[in-house]
Amino acid sequence: MKLRSIKNIKNLRSKRVIVRVGFNVPINKNKIIDERKIKSVLPTINYLIEKKAKIILISHLGRPNKSQKFPKDSPTGQVKAKSKNIKFKINRVAGLSLKPVAKRLGKLLNKKVHFISECVGEKVEKELSKIKDKDIVLLENLRFYKEEEENNKNFAKSLAKLGDIYINEAFSVSHRKHASISAITNFLPSYAGFLLEKEIFNLSKLFKNSQRPYILLLGGLKISTKIKFIERMGKIVDKVLIGGAMANIFLYLRGERTGKFFEEKKIIKQAKRILNKKEFNKKFLLPEDVIVAKSIKKTAKAKLKKIGEIQNSDIISDIGPKTIYAYSQILKKAKTILWNGPIGKFEFKQFSHGSLELAKLIAFLSSDKVFSVCGGGETIEVLNMIKSGKSINWVSTGGGAMLAFLANERMPGIEPLINSKFKVLRKRRSSLRGR
Repeated sequence: MKLRSIKNIKNLRSKRVIVRVGFNVPINKNKIIDERKIKSVLPTINYLIEKKAKIILISHLGRPNKSQKFPKDSPTGQVKAKSKNIKFKINRVAGLSLKPVAKRLGKLLNKKVHFISECVGEKVEKELSKIKDKDIVLLENLRFYKEEEENNKNFAKSLAKLGDIYINEAFSVSHRKHASISAITNFLPSYAGFLLEKEIFNLSKLFKNSQRPYILLLGGLKISTKIKFIERMGKIVDKVLIGGAMANIFLYLRGERTGKFFEEKKIIKQAKRILNKKEFNKKFLLPEDVIVAKSIKKTAKAKLKKIGEIQNSDIISDIGPKTIYAYSQILKKAKTILWNGPIGKFEFKQFSHGSLELAKLIAFLSSDKVFSVCGGGETIEVLNMIKSGKSINWVSTGGGAMLAFLANERMPGIEPLINSKFKVLRKRRSSLRGR
């Protein structure tokens, strides 16, 4: 898949470049816990600085509760932004402002990053009229506006009005049909940033001439979000090693006692269909022993049990040593490894052994001879715990986006970048700015 690249732009000097980034990072008391997503776009930002562009960064952060109400005069209250007689209401939510991200990005770049507390409207346009070449501006959380997730045409048009060129550097949300990802590409020449290109390149390698044996390690909680992914990759890989809460439903369908687990009734039929396929039934490996507890908490007592010994009051929380050994032996022979989803409730020490041991093994095996790809927020948390994540060949910035891409689902943020001709309004940029 060849994308229109940022490198294809002949002249960036003095151009206002809108860069959709994925700064959806964990923040606690204004402190950024994991800044990997910020660091991942530094090459694109530095490239734009080098080319003397005017850089306008836009991003979302978290999932603001739209029903939450604040006093109108509160710093976290509601403000109306007017753009060409169209009003957009900004619903601020405490703790989800991108202001701390602007501060941290400035330190990483050793350069001031200007922060504007809105995304569209006259105030934003006035502030951006003052920026100079090489300046960097970060706008407020896009999801403070309901029109963002609605893929609202007028909101996208108001965003596009702020720039001359659009760069998508947010693979993590490129499976979403949102205004800053999809609709905006109708109004500006649109290109892929360096990170987006790397994501597509590395994930595409999982289909093109993949070395074998090819192993998928699959964990996590909900199978409903991974059905299409499992069906497609199940046909491609040689073995699927299943752990975490994901294993419960497959054990259940095989007639095993699984104790208490989150039973997704709507998805049972789909999972059964997968398991009943002969080629899948042979490929899918399930735990032979597990760690159980009566509750999931820090003080919970963990107990090792074989499959078949599980009681109705038990909660499967990790894989056992026999399963770890069996999965390890298969992974050691692999030439391609794809991992998505933790293998247990790794947040608690007594249930983290399976995830940590297999993570260490994958990191150790990763090399020029063994191509490894990992993705998903919790998967990355496990890699952070072992402090060897850098050994993995490619750690995707997308969880749901990675699953969607590998499942061959539509990617609204990527499709507009593939076409050879720009899909831009015939109106000149000057008309967008109302000159």
